[in-house]
Amino acid sequence: MVASTPMDVWDITTFDEPLMADLNASRDVLCHYEHTSKKNYREQQEAKGWVPLKENPFAHERQQILEHIIMPAMERYTIRAWHYTRLTDDETKLLQSGGIYTSNLRAIRSRLDAQVATGVISANIADALYGASPFHHQEESRSGKFWMVSHPFSIDDHGVELLLAHWGGEGVYFWLQDNELIELVKGIGRPRVVEVAVPLRFTTSAYLAAKAVVATFVTKHGCEPEWPAFDLYSTSALGADAVLNVLTEGEANFTALARGYPAQFHDRGL
Repeated sequence: MVASTPMDVWDITTFDEPLMADLNASRDVLCHYEHTSKKNYREQQEAKGWVPLKENPFAHERQQILEHIIMPAMERYTIRAWHYTRLTDDETKLLQSGGIYTSNLRAIRSRLDAQVATGVISANIADALYGASPFHHQEESRSGKFWMVSHPFSIDDHGVELLLAHWGGEGVYFWLQDNELIELVKGIGRPRVVEVAVPLRFTTSAYLAAKAVVATFVTKHGCEPEWPAFDLYSTSALGADAVLNVLTEGEANFTALARGYPAQFHDRGL
């Protein structure tokens, strides 16, 4: 089971009291680090000729806070993350009822065979797509993962356009060179964005999540940290309760993603 109300690492109103207590206890160091970092960068840019960036005297203590206080705390939380993809209606229903599985060659073969069974593609086409999968050469690094991103991105963001445009994910389209096959996978399914409740203990991203919540916290105190969005993956299958929502092309919230939906989200400077 996952938490009924997952945390948004970009929304401080979703942080609970224990996490806020940890952050408030470290507020001075965290804010001094950001202000000093910004000051040092500005001075470097304004200098006549190249000068090295000054050392930040708060860097070591901030790192200790991240590694020994905030990161261990984050491993106890479930966060909301976003998975950009292209799915058929049947695949969407299966996701909502059966949950999320991690990627591997067998799953790719199963998805292709399902499209053959429904008459969307021929068996020969399925074999060609399967044979072109990068998983045959990169199975060890690609398998056993379900990829997401910590912050919502707009549907026309260059980082997600290919995922929304091609059915099957990188396991199917990434190494395709045949234009007919490329156009074929563009025609299967519809663009979707899955809202996922993912326990950080199933990921390798507790440290990145710690940096993100710190960035959110110091922003509320007048700082301007670097944009903290990060990619993450679950190494475990997730039940149907982890699927919080599926946004589909044509729906208002799909179009408004990161530009009004979720209402609390504010993109970089937008």
